[in-house]
Amino acid sequence: MREPSDAGAPPGADRPAPAFVAVPETWKGRATNRCQWLLAAAGAGCLALGVALATGAVWTGGVTAALMAVVGCVAAGLLVLFGTLAFVHVELTVDRHALEVRCGHMGVPRRRIPLGQVVSAEFDPGVTPRAWGGWGCRWRPGKGTAVVVRRGEGVVLTLGDGRTLTVTVDDAETAARVIRHRLHLRGRGAPPTRP
Repeated sequence: MREPSDAGAPPGADRPAPAFVAVPETWKGRATNRCQWLLAAAGAGCLALGVALATGAVWTGGVTAALMAVVGCVAAGLLVLFGTLAFVHVELTVDRHALEVRCGHMGVPRRRIPLGQVVSAEFDPGVTPRAWGGWGCRWRPGKGTAVVVRRGEGVVLTLGDGRTLTVTVDDAETAARVIRHRLHLRGRGAPPTRP
């Protein structure tokens, strides 16, 4: 039963305010698109077709036509294979000094941004490849740059020069909160919000 002095208090006033969620020293998140393995398989098939044409073709139709077919298949296969494997996943790492975006299994392309160049970080629940013109590293006038490997949540960074960088990453809301916390500790940006 409540004490009479609590009668006018709002509900929950007797509970302590929630503490800030602990922010890890280094935060890592990633996003994966398994559908791109299908495109990589198509690229490997194109490459295999080019090799098969080069080794087993009867060159009766002329050397130029056969050579163009082989070079075309090999070039298309390599472009599709490596272009899709580079964006099968993206990894975002945030530490006390910088954030780093790495793509694919080799981590290339890679971009490291010192926190001193970041003005704000916002959560975007609806990043889509369609809005950016496809998967991969994208640039759109008026929208900025993006690394998109799948549709869904992402973090949108505003940089000191006015440019923006959007990165699709799982648990992007936590990523934005960690970046805002780091900016607050550096004396930039608003204090982190409570969960």
